[in-house]
Amino acid sequence: MKKILVTGATGQLGSEIRFLSPGYKDYEFQYTDYSELNITNAEAVSALFAANQYYAVINCAAYTAVDKAESEKEKAYLINETGAANLAKASHEAGAKFVHISTDFIFDGTHSQPILEDDKPNPLSVYGASKLDGENAVLKANPETLLFRTSWVYSSYGANFVKTILKLCREREGLNVIFDQIGTPTYARDLASVILSVLDKAITEKISGVFNFSNEGVASWYDFAVAIRDVAGLKTKISPIETSQYPTPAVRPKYSVLNKKKVKQTFGMEIPYWRDSLESCMKIVLTQ
Repeated sequence: MKKILVTGATGQLGSEIRFLSPGYKDYEFQYTDYSELNITNAEAVSALFAANQYYAVINCAAYTAVDKAESEKEKAYLINETGAANLAKASHEAGAKFVHISTDFIFDGTHSQPILEDDKPNPLSVYGASKLDGENAVLKANPETLLFRTSWVYSSYGANFVKTILKLCREREGLNVIFDQIGTPTYARDLASVILSVLDKAITEKISGVFNFSNEGVASWYDFAVAIRDVAGLKTKISPIETSQYPTPAVRPKYSVLNKKKVKQTFGMEIPYWRDSLESCMKIVLTQ
């Protein structure tokens, strides 16, 4: 059996990997979260690797509280850079494939067309900067890293935009949602499926480097919210507002649509349209 370590296993992506894992009979999964493994402790990471022989490591652990990171910079960097580097280094030394997840927030949102993997990053927030430094750290510690950048992640697990909008639509007659930030919602189950399905190919063919992945299509947060409301069959009035009307501690990129040509060509995949994936997810969420 090929043993796979999944860190951050109780988060959205980790939970989706756990859900899909029965379909991968050749893999034996070991799930950890902070209570089982403090990835910021290099000694603890080394001890875990010494006791196990891993085929691959999928790092789903991350500090993702975008606004809170502005006042918790040290914590964000500790998890997103130091912890990620610890795992990458241990994976490299053990000969295990390292899979890491990053974000559209490493860009400044000034692009006018879908962002390519080699476009120049310029993060606007502590969160984005910590994730960018994490990318650089893991690629330095383990050049064989398979790194996926994604955007606007949601799931039937955990807290996210889909669940927040659904809750607010049930509680209020009207909502204001930003319309001038553009990107693509990504169903964590789709990302989990991609990671698990390409793993053997990436290892056998020694594929590494940075790959963009989100669902297909383009939306604003306003479009996303309206779709959530409509799929749920609710009547809440949703009004579009500008970013300037809803100030937050962290600055968000205005445009973060990712170009997925590289991942589609390398792994020969088709990617679902964001609205179709939203409907799939909400079939689960609406029964919770």
